[in-house]
Amino acid sequence: MAFGLAGLAPLTAGALGILAPGLLGIYGDRAGLSHAAYLSGLLLGIGLAYWSLIPDIERRRGAFTLLTAIVQVGGLARLYAAFRFQAWSFDIALPLLMELVVAPLLWFWQLRIARK
Repeated sequence: MAFGLAGLAPLTAGALGILAPGLLGIYGDRAGLSHAAYLSGLLLGIGLAYWSLIPDIERRRGAFTLLTAIVQVGGLARLYAAFRFQAWSFDIALPLLMELVVAPLLWFWQLRIARK
């Protein structure tokens, strides 16, 4: 249940970044919006990939680990940008929490159930 709910974050953010980037505060020229749409598509894909693991999550350690590592690399990039630009708003802190705290906690949970 918690895993399915946590998966709503990348699915929602990814879809909004593609369909309504202004709702996420994403603005810019055509090239910038195109790049943001691409990255949002990656985020949506990560969320769908995570959800695809749910039916047999206890046996999908490799895929779960890879997806979690990808999310953490993105989180570390976001953390670097937050320090670099001194940007610590709620819309930066919440994704950081998901990427650098919740994702690793879910990974540890998956590891625990995989060992049973």
